[in-house]
Amino acid sequence: MLASDADVTYCGSMPATVLDGFLPATILSALRWGDVLALLLLVAAWGAMGWVTEHPPPGRPSVTVLMSQVRREWMREFLTRDNRIFDAQIMASLRQGTSFFASTAILAVGGVLALIGNVAPLAGLAEEIGREETTALQWQMRLLPCALLLTHAFLKFVWSNRVFGYCSVMMAAIPTDPGDPRSAPRASRAAELNIRAAYNFNRGLRSMYYSLASLGWLAGPGVLAVAVAVVTAMLIGREFASVPHDILAER
Repeated sequence: MLASDADVTYCGSMPATVLDGFLPATILSALRWGDVLALLLLVAAWGAMGWVTEHPPPGRPSVTVLMSQVRREWMREFLTRDNRIFDAQIMASLRQGTSFFASTAILAVGGVLALIGNVAPLAGLAEEIGREETTALQWQMRLLPCALLLTHAFLKFVWSNRVFGYCSVMMAAIPTDPGDPRSAPRASRAAELNIRAAYNFNRGLRSMYYSLASLGWLAGPGVLAVAVAVVTAMLIGREFASVPHDILAER
């Protein structure tokens, strides 16, 4: 049942009626204005970082975009190689990496869900360090973004693994004769599949990074905002100002 006008509660300085009709009254009563802003910052930073990484500004490509060019060059070289065992080993290694992270993500999801089901350890810890009293519902809400981001990461890793598999099959379908008219088009398609798989793998990693940042909400909205800012700065540095970026940008 939604809160009535006579029972208006406040999320910090913001009346709960602002969100009335969108969320249940029990959730509204557990939210404060700072929580809402910090959550919006988390979602905005996660989405914006993904967009900027895959659609960087002109003249400043990200590591992800630079690696896409390298993957296309790989497939062009693949056409001229007689012995393709090395390429098969690379593909196996890439699929192994996605499998590892998918397994890690699903285990982490299970752990977070178990903690959501029993928040007593968090409540006990908060009491020991002298934090203000936090309800079980508030603890559960603060763990939910982490669970959602880890679930998104798991799905992206699984899809990345499958697309790398599609790429492997396409590579196997490329004739060994570089002059065969089917060779170049199939190599081009293999390169694009490889790139899509890498994009999904990167999206999964990004969700894992932000899932760690979301745990800052357990200490309060201010800590969550700081954690999001730190993770975003780290990702920007890695994509646009890292040593690997400079190496890949050399031509």
